[in-house]
Amino acid sequence: MEKTCLITGASGGVGRALAIQLAADGWRLAVVSRDAARLDGVPGTAIIADVSTADGAAAAVSAATAALGAAPAGLAHCAGNTLIAPLSRTREAQYREVMAANLDSAFFTLQAWLGAVAASKQEGAAVLFSSVVAAIGVANHAAIAAAKGGIEALVRSLAADYSSAGIRINALAPGLMRSPMTEKMVSNEAAAKQIAAQYPLGRHGDAAGDGAQAAAFLLSDRASWITGQVLGVDGGFSAVRPLVRAG
Repeated sequence: MEKTCLITGASGGVGRALAIQLAADGWRLAVVSRDAARLDGVPGTAIIADVSTADGAAAAVSAATAALGAAPAGLAHCAGNTLIAPLSRTREAQYREVMAANLDSAFFTLQAWLGAVAASKQEGAAVLFSSVVAAIGVANHAAIAAAKGGIEALVRSLAADYSSAGIRINALAPGLMRSPMTEKMVSNEAAAKQIAAQYPLGRHGDAAGDGAQAAAFLLSDRASWITGQVLGVDGGFSAVRPLVRAG
């Protein structure tokens, strides 16, 4: 697979770290954000677009294709946001925003990218971001769990549609990873300790060390026989129940 990649949400913690890692590995990149200033220091051709709309996603893929000389063989869809709130206190506008930023953006970006890659008759690989809360119930995460659950279903469905064309589509389902979006949650020692205690491996994740590394693997030829999968990067949260001894 040609080492070219479109990264959406490239101004965020994982997107920025992934761009830096892929660039160091020799990939040519097109990086997308809604805010040009936030792409300062991110390697690659900067593209300003809102991929939560069909027109915005199509424009981003078109610009990336022009910059790279062909449809990008890789896609890392890192765009998204989160919402931690009980159902009873989730306003309609908040719900719509979560769905647009996460599920809508995934759908429209994949629609545009898959059309371009399939038309060019080349193989490709995409990685998207779900969350541990899509697979296991975590209090006060209803809206984001619904959005991320939709992304997982989308990944499996499209992996089936495009596997015969040599296009792989996978997702990561991280636990809490330290990034600019989550910094407030781990900004003091007591909060960080409480969060770390929720994970069997005893720590929260790191956007660069954990998230970007796993995404780079799924995009690479080392994962050439993996498609339609949701890989948990969550310190064991979704799969392991440590032995708890009574006080």
